Amino acid sequence: MNHLFCFGLGYSAGVLSQRLAAQGWRISGSSTSAAGAERLTAHGYAGHVFDGQHATPEVTAALRDVTHVLLSIPPGQNGDPALRVYGADLSNSSKLTWIGYFSTVGVYGDANGGWVSEETEARPRSERGQRRLEAENAWLDLGRAAGKAVTVLRLPGIYGPGRSTIDDLRDGTARRIIKSGQVFNRIHVDDIATAVAAAIAAPARTRIYNIVDDEPAAPQDVVAYGAGLLGVPVPPDLDFATAALSSMARSFYSESKRVSNARMKAELGVRLAYPSYREGLQRLARHTA
Repeated sequence: MNHLFCFGLGYSAGVLSQRLAAQGWRISGSSTSAAGAERLTAHGYAGHVFDGQHATPEVTAALRDVTHVLLSIPPGQNGDPALRVYGADLSNSSKLTWIGYFSTVGVYGDANGGWVSEETEARPRSERGQRRLEAENAWLDLGRAAGKAVTVLRLPGIYGPGRSTIDDLRDGTARRIIKSGQVFNRIHVDDIATAVAAAIAAPARTRIYNIVDDEPAAPQDVVAYGAGLLGVPVPPDLDFATAALSSMARSFYSESKRVSNARMKAELGVRLAYPSYREGLQRLARHTA
């Protein structure tokens, strides 16, 4: 039986896990708390606690039986926690055939609104992006040394039920930040699951894929479109230069790029259910009222 273990079985990994479980897969995963692990168990999965620092006998035992591992925990100052604590277990596993790593398109840095692809040299500008690139390379190195296929999945801004412009507009927290020339991609959580499932089903090989939509767009356009769908006023324009933003949000706006998904489509045969924010927001507006 195929057995997927998700380090950090949260929002995105959860949608994939639900699909695979429906196909008969065994699903295990980690949370940082006992309450989180219990919630995973309530969904029919084997939930485990991983604090990012210490190995546990339960996780070690589970990893002996896994065929696939998905990594969805952000790296810290000391690198990727799952690799640091359980890298040797994964390297030595006789059953493990595939490792997937959720990374970010932030590893490309700023392209001044230009196009980037997997062939573009990664030049992260932020510490967060640099840590992700280092984690990517560490997992790729492990895969080469251990003879395991590693798929790096570079993600943009993720949205879906409960986490979208539609939700922000409904609760009154949506803001329309204006920065000239600012564009970036997005991806619906359902399309992430589709792409990861395709990567798992593909012939085993080490590869990097951009998992993004077809249409990079200015963030203010997305907010305005969502407001139109809901029939609510468009939030007022806020100038980026003077807007009150967290350091992470300001860092996010410091990079502008258009990310190509051509490799994902050509090699994995992925057909996006939501090729742009329009289709995604339309469904969310209809089904989350």
